[in-house]
Amino acid sequence: MYEVKVMADFAAAHNLRNFRGRCENLHGHNWKVEVTVRGDRLEESGVLVDFGEVKDALRKALHQLDHQYLNDLTYFQDKNPSSELIARYLFETLSAVIDGPHRRVHSVSAWESKDSCATYYGER
Repeated sequence: MYEVKVMADFAAAHNLRNFRGRCENLHGHNWKVEVTVRGDRLEESGVLVDFGEVKDALRKALHQLDHQYLNDLTYFQDKNPSSELIARYLFETLSAVIDGPHRRVHSVSAWESKDSCATYYGER
């Protein structure tokens, strides 16, 4: 099994509805996102997936979130834009682009601070 990881960041504001605590108030984060792709077979070139392909897909996905009020985005209209659900949103978005016969997005972690993150692994 092979594993490739790519990281990027974005800044956005949100608040957690029906949450008892400070995060119920409008606030922002400088998120760091880590994407892990796993696969059992390398391409002829000796790589699992081109880092540039993963970075490009992640950059496009993060463009939709960067400097936004996440609660206003369609995906989060009926759910909280928590780190857990941001990771899931990115997992689903990236899986649609990156997954192939011998590779798949294994996990996405959304770091809201240097010491706090949530990771989504999918339901496969």
